[in-house]
Amino acid sequence: RLDGKFVELLQTVLCSSKCPEQIQVLCAAILREMSPCNDLSLSCDEIQDTKLLSLVSSVLLVQGNKKAEVSAVGQRIVKVLERRLPEGQSAQYLLPVLSNVITISPESLSEEHTNVVSKKMADWLRYASIQQGVAQPSGGFFSNPRTRQPGPVTEVDGAIATDFFTVLSVGQYYTQDQWLNVQAFSMLRNWLLCYGGKGLKTPNSDDKSGMDRSVMSVVSTTSTSSRLLPPKERLREKAFEYCQRLIEQSNRRPLKKDDGDLQKACLIEAVTIMDIICKQDSSYVYRAVSFLKVLHGRICADATYARALLPIAQFFLNHSKMSAVDSNAIYKHLFTDIPAQLFHNPSLAFEFVQFCKDNSQLFTETSSIFRQSFPNLFKFLAWNSPPLISEFVDLLPFLLDAGTAVEIFHLLLDLPCLTAALDIQLRSAALPTSERAASDPGVQPATCLEAFRHPLYKSVFQYLLRTKSAPEDAPERLIPLRQLLGSLASSPRVMQCAETVPVLLELFFRVVAEFADGQLINQLVVLLLQRSDQLYEIPAFKDDVYRVLSSQLVMLCKLHPALIVELSKEILEFSGTVSNIQNKEAIFTHVVWAIGEYMSVSYDKRCTVEQINRFFETLEAMLFEITQLRPLASTPSYAPRAISVLMATLTKLAARSQDLIPRVSMFLSKMRTFVQSPAVTSVYCEEDLEEILIRATELMNLLKMPSVAQFVFTPPVDVASTRFQREVNDSLPFALRIVTRLLEPAPGFMP
Repeated sequence: RLDGKFVELLQTVLCSSKCPEQIQVLCAAILREMSPCNDLSLSCDEIQDTKLLSLVSSVLLVQGNKKAEVSAVGQRIVKVLERRLPEGQSAQYLLPVLSNVITISPESLSEEHTNVVSKKMADWLRYASIQQGVAQPSGGFFSNPRTRQPGPVTEVDGAIATDFFTVLSVGQYYTQDQWLNVQAFSMLRNWLLCYGGKGLKTPNSDDKSGMDRSVMSVVSTTSTSSRLLPPKERLREKAFEYCQRLIEQSNRRPLKKDDGDLQKACLIEAVTIMDIICKQDSSYVYRAVSFLKVLHGRICADATYARALLPIAQFFLNHSKMSAVDSNAIYKHLFTDIPAQLFHNPSLAFEFVQFCKDNSQLFTETSSIFRQSFPNLFKFLAWNSPPLISEFVDLLPFLLDAGTAVEIFHLLLDLPCLTAALDIQLRSAALPTSERAASDPGVQPATCLEAFRHPLYKSVFQYLLRTKSAPEDAPERLIPLRQLLGSLASSPRVMQCAETVPVLLELFFRVVAEFADGQLINQLVVLLLQRSDQLYEIPAFKDDVYRVLSSQLVMLCKLHPALIVELSKEILEFSGTVSNIQNKEAIFTHVVWAIGEYMSVSYDKRCTVEQINRFFETLEAMLFEITQLRPLASTPSYAPRAISVLMATLTKLAARSQDLIPRVSMFLSKMRTFVQSPAVTSVYCEEDLEEILIRATELMNLLKMPSVAQFVFTPPVDVASTRFQREVNDSLPFALRIVTRLLEPAPGFMP
């Protein structure tokens, strides 16, 4: 908080013509730091000096536009640019300010203002001097008053420039108009996006075909009457020519590495601007298409130009339909070669995935290559997991359909394994050529790196690192590879990737639920049970995946309850395996719950008493196995939740096949002996045992009233989904306790 008098002095010094420039810059910086400030009296209306106008404007633009400062600055800048500047003044100090104005508030400039600037920009872009600037004399004692005449600017390869000046032209010193050329190009994209698309249609434009307009455009650009075009059309024309010149210049071999980097950056910007121009005026499309086809053919094999392929593909996505050009070869190269070769480039990975996300709707409508290439796209995520997770959350729904769901499910579960395989691939590529020879087929590989080149594992690695969808291949092939890559499970990159899988799995099932039919749901449930045994060995990863799969199993059962009957063989096999209770308790518990909930004629008329009895016997054997009393030293501990769910499911099945009620009642009555056994109390906590006993007592009491039990556990079809039944299910534990109190009233209890 600065004193008001001091703030006033800062403004006075800033605007003083006698003040040194360094002090003015410092005053402006202090005023910007303390902004927004209500006590400013600064105004740009009467300032003639371009440097001072730039400094004052920088302060006004950070005030929050409370008093329309942005509009005032913009209009003043345009007014100064419109007139001929005095000797010693330069517009190069004003263009950065104008760029800020259109970024903050594009609507602050009227059409009259934008026409003035468009006219100026067209001249700056096209008519900058092609002679180098003159070095400013140092003023020293030995300075030579006779300076050499400046030579012409050169191209990046050292050749003398024979065409107009661009940002890729090279000189030792630059003139004022050359600096304006560079600045105009730097703000060209934003300017066209803000103002280039307005007033495109002329009164007669609707009655001419696209081809006619194209011919007219070619004629107009080759004629000497281009200055007669309206300012926006003229700027568009000069900008298009400028971009063509940049693309031609990018073909030259640079003498300096920095110039090579600049070439690539300018190439990307030039193609992007050409795309914008073609969107605003379709008559440019035909000229651009052939030009960019040639460009793509020239750079597609050079990995250093990979980023430039994205705007080229964007152009053809936007305009190929109009130009009747088959662009599939461009998309195929983009989605096949780039992710496979450059997945480890983080900036390219982000731009590539962002490009896919921005165009996902367009791709799914126009090209099948996008969805077919999802194994390649996931390489970006596998290698760059934390930065790209939010992008893939947006992208995944567009990759999913009935044809890709199963393969993507496998791929998500194998994502950490893919990260490990990519690591091995990179390390193998870095080896000297002499060490890349194939391993001896008769010798078992000792390391992952040897296995990558071993004939026994080569095809498996190729499947995991495939570039496109291969639904006919069997994912079971990866089982030995998961074991082989186990040594990389603790790698930080693999661990980071594993943390993203649960998020994407939950999203996967939410999206699939929107289009899956019964057949696909059955297929996913079978795979869910199978793949629970086939996961990469990272304990925390497996626990997270089990948690997600168990919750999604419930969702799939709600969508298609008949799967319990249709997949009875697979579900019986899974629920009848004791080891699943300890290793996959979450999934096991939810499978058993689903059996009790949906193995009912209410959900599937094909449900028979024989099937109910078969499930009952399997689960009864499981409950007996985990609750039978053993010698103290060998009593294993099982999850109390699994025991409770097994008891509840057996009770539900007995309520639907009442011949089973005596067996369940007898079993439940023995639970008191189980929970009081010293061998059991030594491995379970007291609270868990108390809950098991309470649940057993409640279920046993409910079975004493079979008709009530049948209604509670097996609602009629027309009631099953009503609010009443949902409330009954939500408050079932309370209802069980009420029944218990009715049957076993405590002293003084009044029902």
